[in-house]
Amino acid sequence: MKTIYIIGAIVILIYISYRTYRFATLDNGLAHKIENGAIILDVRTEKEYNMGHIDGSINISLGTINERYIELDKSKTYITTCSHGLRSVKVENILKDKGFKNVFNGGAWSDLEKIVIKLKDN
Repeated sequence: MKTIYIIGAIVILIYISYRTYRFATLDNGLAHKIENGAIILDVRTEKEYNMGHIDGSINISLGTINERYIELDKSKTYITTCSHGLRSVKVENILKDKGFKNVFNGGAWSDLEKIVIKLKDN
């Protein structure tokens, strides 16, 4: 029983750390970048994208980014997003390796959408 409590405490600690990290880093100037024309790049699968996405975002999945990155303009700013923020980090790094200079991780699309909606409301 003691082991279950320890595992539970570790899981809770990891979750709190993750949420704190996301809160501290997610809105790292993303609203300003969006206002200045950054393109939201949703890297989830087409099926996931069709189930819900940010209006105006484009969809190129992590699985196809190595072939489709040529569709993107290296001079533009991109904010990558996915369901939880893990795939978007991978795509951010892939694009930077391909020579893109202005790529930023936007984390989970549902969190990024809140920033976009807030900008539209103002």
